[in-house]
Amino acid sequence: MSQIGKKKLIVINAVALVVIFAVLLFLQELMMPKFMTEIPEGALISEYYEHKGDNDVILIGDCEAYESVSPVTLWEDYGVSSYIVGSAQQLIWQSYYLLEEVLRYEKPEVVVFNVLAMQYDEPQSEPYNRMSIDGMRIGLPKIKSALASMLPEETLASYMFPLLRYHSRWQELEQEDWEYLFKRDQKSHNGFLMRVDVRPVETVPKGRVLADYNFGENSWKYLEMMTELCRENDIELVLMKAPSLYPYWYPEWEDQIEEYARDNDLLYLNYLELADDIGIDFSQDTYDAGLHMNLSGAEKISEHLGHVLQQNYDLQDRRNEADMIAKWQPKVDFYYNMRAAQYDDLEKYGYLKNFGGRPPETIKE
Repeated sequence: MSQIGKKKLIVINAVALVVIFAVLLFLQELMMPKFMTEIPEGALISEYYEHKGDNDVILIGDCEAYESVSPVTLWEDYGVSSYIVGSAQQLIWQSYYLLEEVLRYEKPEVVVFNVLAMQYDEPQSEPYNRMSIDGMRIGLPKIKSALASMLPEETLASYMFPLLRYHSRWQELEQEDWEYLFKRDQKSHNGFLMRVDVRPVETVPKGRVLADYNFGENSWKYLEMMTELCRENDIELVLMKAPSLYPYWYPEWEDQIEEYARDNDLLYLNYLELADDIGIDFSQDTYDAGLHMNLSGAEKISEHLGHVLQQNYDLQDRRNEADMIAKWQPKVDFYYNMRAAQYDDLEKYGYLKNFGGRPPETIKE
């Protein structure tokens, strides 16, 4: 083969590889769930990358984190820039590796970890794993999180290349998959998932009897790793328990967290105990009978949390910084526009038709 022929073959092969890669990338984007009209929790982790950097406070954890604190309230009341890196049933090792991921882009003054995840000592569910891991960018933290989270039937390759997991979704593709193929609507407010509807607490569930009330060895290992990671980076770690009435928070669990916080000189805020002090009203401040806070409950927690963090860690009020004002004003506008839109939904339909809510008659006790 002539020299010109060899060069032409190299070019053809290179172009073919680029085309194959582009087609695979297109198919992967098409097949992956979009989480736009349903299950918005699945969109939360990937949204962080659009807002990374210059956050004074990072909150991390499960649904009790992303539905209990409003970063916009922290900004408006205290000038604190914050982000919630939260996901549904986020396990503590997932929280740890997400914190490692955050530290690739920024170093906050304070990290707040919601401790409910301490109840799980081993992987639980592939769909929930996906909500915490799929949205991460490819890198060592994602690889380590997947390896720690995988169930026996899962593979690391399917987390690095999700097309291997979702290739069969072609039978389930809907208009949403095409509409949001190359773009996504923002679903959260710096990680906070807003709900303005109200479903009051009518009964307080009792906790079932457990064979063992001690947190597991794996959970303790990752909490210690998180504590050490924060120390190494001169970050203050704060432990938090949201005021959710269910899942039940056992007194034995509380004793263990209190002891750990004392032994490691960490601030621990249990909002179940602080609920009355900060004015939480379980007839008004929850949208699902006490499992999660709605907007009014989250704003009450945020007002208290901001005060405590500013008093204990000397966080600066940044509302006089021009670049931060420019950064936060669109976030504030988006927040209040969504609040108004959700109230419009309640007035028109009686539930949040366009925001993941369900008609009251479909909700079972």
